[in-house]
Amino acid sequence: MSDQTRIILNESDLPKFWYNVNADSPVEPAPVLHPSSKQPVTPDFLSILFPMELILQEISTERFVQIPEEVREIYKLYRPTPLVRARRPRSR
Repeated sequence: MSDQTRIILNESDLPKFWYNVNADSPVEPAPVLHPSSKQPVTPDFLSILFPMELILQEISTERFVQIPEEVREIYKLYRPTPLVRARRPRSR
């Protein structure tokens, strides 16, 4: 194992895909329910609150979901943040 504790990524190393844990989960996620009828909601209903592209990402069963270029550009404003490896975590 390397002794390196601080890892700094370049902008070019930013991820291009999100990992979708639902693709590998043995249990399907529970559907979103309408607050009053308690019935599963449709993407059309959710489109009142969320952009359709976001809804499609949420219901996707694909293992990797491409991060939109607009989002990656915003990530560049705040990232890359250093990753710091915990060498001696304390237990309580």
